[in-house]
Amino acid sequence: MSESVARVVAALRGHGLAAQVVEYPEGTRTAAEAAAAVGCDVDQIVKSIAFRGEASGRCLLFLTAGGNRVDPQLAMGLAGEPLAKADADFVRVETGFAIGGVAPVGHARPIRAWGDPRLLDFPRVWAAAGTPRHVFPAEPRALLSAAGAEVAHFALR
Repeated sequence: MSESVARVVAALRGHGLAAQVVEYPEGTRTAAEAAAAVGCDVDQIVKSIAFRGEASGRCLLFLTAGGNRVDPQLAMGLAGEPLAKADADFVRVETGFAIGGVAPVGHARPIRAWGDPRLLDFPRVWAAAGTPRHVFPAEPRALLSAAGAEVAHFALR
């Protein structure tokens, strides 16, 4: 088990969640790839979208349904500061994960997060488990709670 996956498993168990990580060698880097691999609706895939707060310099994470995208204006309103694109190096330093494998939990540093209410429409969602090949299922409310994510409207179809 990779160090990244092990960190996710430990974080899930620490929040009382089952850590049933599944590997898909063909990859689960995008929501569409993950949904096809898992055999679920694309909106059941949790996308972890990271931004850099322009004032704070902190990583801010938006956990959205796979078919949605983050509306920058709504996200800025929640964050209380302008947001900049987070490059791959910033994401890796702040979360400990590479883009395409950013998990909602187990980050290298504490990260403020928000969750898309669309995820709550499902009994189970799937999220990255620390690599672009590993995912895990979870009940959405429990997952958002474990991620410390505030449920808020910030996404567009």
